[in-house]
Amino acid sequence: MPSILDSYPEYRTTYTLDHLRSTEYSHLDAQDHVYLDYTGSGLASQTQYLASASRLTTTVYGNPHSVNPTSEAATALIENTRARILQHFNADPHEYAVIFTANATGAARLVAESYPFRRGRKLVLTADNHNSINGIREFARVKHARTVYVPTIAPELRVDGASVVQALKPRLRSLFSCRGGRDAGKNGLFAYPAQSNFSGVRHPLSWVEMAQQRGYDVLLDAAAYVPTGQLDLSVVKPEFVTVSWYKVFGYPTGVGCLIAKREALERLDRPWFSGGTVTAAAVGIPFHRIAPGGEGFEDGTVNFLAIPDVKVGIDWIRGVGTGVVETRVKCLTGWFLERLLAMKHSDGHPMAVVYGPTDMKMRGGTVSFNLLDSSGKVIDERLVAYESSAAMISLRTGCFCNPGVGEAAFGLDVRVLKTLHREHNVHMDRYIDVLGLPSGGAIRVSFGIASTARDVDKFFGFAEKTYRDRHTTSIGLPPREHC
Repeated sequence: MPSILDSYPEYRTTYTLDHLRSTEYSHLDAQDHVYLDYTGSGLASQTQYLASASRLTTTVYGNPHSVNPTSEAATALIENTRARILQHFNADPHEYAVIFTANATGAARLVAESYPFRRGRKLVLTADNHNSINGIREFARVKHARTVYVPTIAPELRVDGASVVQALKPRLRSLFSCRGGRDAGKNGLFAYPAQSNFSGVRHPLSWVEMAQQRGYDVLLDAAAYVPTGQLDLSVVKPEFVTVSWYKVFGYPTGVGCLIAKREALERLDRPWFSGGTVTAAAVGIPFHRIAPGGEGFEDGTVNFLAIPDVKVGIDWIRGVGTGVVETRVKCLTGWFLERLLAMKHSDGHPMAVVYGPTDMKMRGGTVSFNLLDSSGKVIDERLVAYESSAAMISLRTGCFCNPGVGEAAFGLDVRVLKTLHREHNVHMDRYIDVLGLPSGGAIRVSFGIASTARDVDKFFGFAEKTYRDRHTTSIGLPPREHC
């Protein structure tokens, strides 16, 4: 088998990461583990864990909603972390605010529940979206706003830019009218991922300005993009950006954020209030005042013991070099795709089918595919999950909470999907039967900071030994409980 250097000589420029693999991430090799699920979660370094332990065992921190010494110590670290996040994305602190949430899903919900949808406005979504973004449509529906999807096109599972432009066209009457007030000129909300968590496709960041020019606010889901992509908010300026930090550098978990333009926050209308989000509230009369800026969106006490570890993680990844990580991931992904497409059974038939781009043009380090047995049948993803786990390989199987791309990948049209309305209490296996799907989704492999060419070799050693010339069956596999 040719070396990765034959196809990607620039892999040599990332050899510093091999040293980190043997030191900061040495537990992987100590356990003979192959980790291929960086889109699910990044991996933390020993330095990150040790910094957290040192901070927590040498200083006392208290609830930040006070002025006592422990509270002020926590507040100082939280505010330092906000500033570091804005610096990391090159965002002007006068233009953008950082609101801490549990994850990117929580950040999306903040926008969804507060956005001023109304009749005549649109929510425009790409079919390629995580369910945390798809769910926004329920808030739009309740407020009588129309949801429009821009389709994903197989086989590369990209979204056509001309179709995006068409979907963003305002209704004729809105071209000649203006309601005035905070929401003047706004036609609705456009939400899409900078990078697909299913296919790895990177959608154009130029869509942000294009949508804004057509009177839309933009929510950019950056959760899958920022672990290996560089987002510059001085150049690309969406109103809202959602991030989960564990996806970037593994630790801390349970901390994400909404990065929002301050002027956009002023146009949101929170449907409720809680501790920490108000400047004043009364019980005798129905009165409350939401705190200004981002403070009015952080419900209750933030995760003050974990938030400072976000700054540690950013410092770590910047010290390693985001460009170095991006180059390595690009090389490994391209090499993985080459080898996946070259895998054959003895009779020459392919051993895999890829969902999404098969080259490295406008894509990140996520590859979704299915393995094919000797009869050409898709191998049940549950079998692959079970057998790869036994080989100490961590990969992801299922639909990855992105039904739109799955529907495009498997050729499901609206006519077929409508049959679901006749089903009651649909469980996952019944869903698959009704739609005639060959499997419960796909296999997903993704790369990150500690990935090496040896990981790729180990995966293909496993796949070729386990599935070449093998006829497989789903008999005896446990039922699917969810996607």
